[in-house]
Amino acid sequence: MVKNRQKNIWRSEINDIIRGACGGFLFGIPLLYTMEVWWIGSLAKPQLMMIAIALMFIGVFLLNQTEGFRKRRHRKRPNQAAMDTVEAIAIGLACSSFVLFLLQELTIATPLKEALGKIIFESVPFTLGVALANQFLGDTDGNNGTGNETKKPKSELSATFADLGATIIGATVIAFNIAPTDEIPMLAATVSPPWQLGIIATSLIISYGIVFQAGFSDQQKRRQQKGIFQRPSSETIMSYLVSLLAGAMMLWFFQKLTWSDPWTMWLDHTLMLGLPATIGGAAGRLAI
Repeated sequence: MVKNRQKNIWRSEINDIIRGACGGFLFGIPLLYTMEVWWIGSLAKPQLMMIAIALMFIGVFLLNQTEGFRKRRHRKRPNQAAMDTVEAIAIGLACSSFVLFLLQELTIATPLKEALGKIIFESVPFTLGVALANQFLGDTDGNNGTGNETKKPKSELSATFADLGATIIGATVIAFNIAPTDEIPMLAATVSPPWQLGIIATSLIISYGIVFQAGFSDQQKRRQQKGIFQRPSSETIMSYLVSLLAGAMMLWFFQKLTWSDPWTMWLDHTLMLGLPATIGGAAGRLAI
């Protein structure tokens, strides 16, 4: 009995962390593709870093009083909100560090002061996203009564087209303001094929986590969604491919890619934009 209770506590804690991380990615990924923030972070003085952490703590603490990334949504005691704030900041720091490392904006050769500045400044939107995880795409169990009735008659083909459309819309909302920037070709020029495989794997894992693991927007109903690509694994892969296609079209629209460019250039640039596009596509599927 005690063992099962401990297992449930750990499972709940892991799900809360996944939910917080996914909220952080939804909110913070666009700023990770902003070179001005890299520069500001790399030049920041220790005093400014400490101020950024203090302001981040205050903001997240206030958000954790009512929202937060845990399933419990009632008003929390100050000490509980403070503990959740520390955990949210830790999640934000870890996620921003991982993505900066994945994009090769952080390497083993990066000086410690420069690395800390980049991580701290990039972690601010991530941490806010963690604290707002439930508010972004919170569980809507209470509204399922009418929603299930209207969605059940959908055919598999209609449900599939609805998913594809939602993926394209979500990918466009998140990635459209990133596509015309110089960050995409800059990152594409520095990331080698092994790191590209890491970006693909990360995109798939985050997409799966947002839709099927984080507990957003009636996760169980999402698992029962009808469609040609009904299983979570096949749906995740298909939505990733659709997000890549949407990303490639955005890059072409903004003339970052042309039909005369080699296919390797199309691949490099599209994979770079594919990470934020996939995160947006996952959020779009939850919204339907």
